[in-house]
Amino acid sequence: MTAVSGHGPWPGGERDVLDAQQTALGELAELPTGVDAIPFLTQLTQRGPGADALGRTAVRLAEMPVELGPHGWKLTERPGADARRAETFWREDLGALAIAAHGHTGPLTVELLGPWTLAAQLWSARGDRVLADTGARADLTLALAESLRTLVTDLVAQVPGAEVTVQLAEPLLGQVHAGVLPTFSGFSRLRAVAGPEIVGGLEPVLAAVRDAGARSVVHLGGTWVGVPPVVLAGADALGLDLAAVGPDGWNEQAWELLARAMERGTGLWAGLPPAQVSQCAGPALGELADLVAVPWRRIGLSAAQLAEVTLVAAPRQSLGSSDAHRAELANLGRIAENLAEKSEG
Repeated sequence: MTAVSGHGPWPGGERDVLDAQQTALGELAELPTGVDAIPFLTQLTQRGPGADALGRTAVRLAEMPVELGPHGWKLTERPGADARRAETFWREDLGALAIAAHGHTGPLTVELLGPWTLAAQLWSARGDRVLADTGARADLTLALAESLRTLVTDLVAQVPGAEVTVQLAEPLLGQVHAGVLPTFSGFSRLRAVAGPEIVGGLEPVLAAVRDAGARSVVHLGGTWVGVPPVVLAGADALGLDLAAVGPDGWNEQAWELLARAMERGTGLWAGLPPAQVSQCAGPALGELADLVAVPWRRIGLSAAQLAEVTLVAAPRQSLGSSDAHRAELANLGRIAENLAEKSEG
């Protein structure tokens, strides 16, 4: 059955944690009949340092303390004040989830950064990206794996009926693989990481999620070249922002890779942009449905498999308002309903 979920970021400040979680769950509860909802842990990124994706992920690393330095989050000998604040945000978020999702049974998802994007954005104590140090990034991968085991346990403790899916955001995986990320000085580029190394860095993290009894999704943004390593590493599903793949969502190479992935049993979480709205016709939901359905048919995938797609909103540059996010979830529900009907045709 087609499903709708979210990455997590939601508008709001420090006093809005419970309200945001209840609002998101409420909107998902109103999806059309025949569309599954996958509730998500909301992230109020506007709360400040430590609420951002990098800070939220870094502070959970097992035995790898971090602090916020002049150039961003970095490894250190002991946690800084911003790291302690980020840990407080986590406690608040999980507490709000326990209240808002009381009695919930079934799917529940949470998103953090994946190992390669984390290594590309986190600085080592010596000044360069963790990505530049083979030993440090191996330690980082193991620490992230252990932190995910703990996170799944924490989620199930707060929502005992939860069937957890961990979303790992890897928007920089393509840049890591291509070797285009600048060094600390900016005068050179970090070396490219080969495909087998990409797979090897993902495997322990995905295995940890699986061992904890959860499922995994690796989101690539528009970086479709990352599809093969994600599949080979054993992800249960991959996420791709379809509008970024090519004109009207079509790119033959990208869709060939997607088709092969789905033939291997890897699911698709399709990222869709906000609907264009006209005063006369309202939101152009048919165009968004076509971003999925038209390339799907063109590449030769069976209509029945459309029922297995999960829709999410592609990340925004600006969060906007709570009302905009609520409308987006409602629109995704109507698009998912459309795809479900197509899957039966």
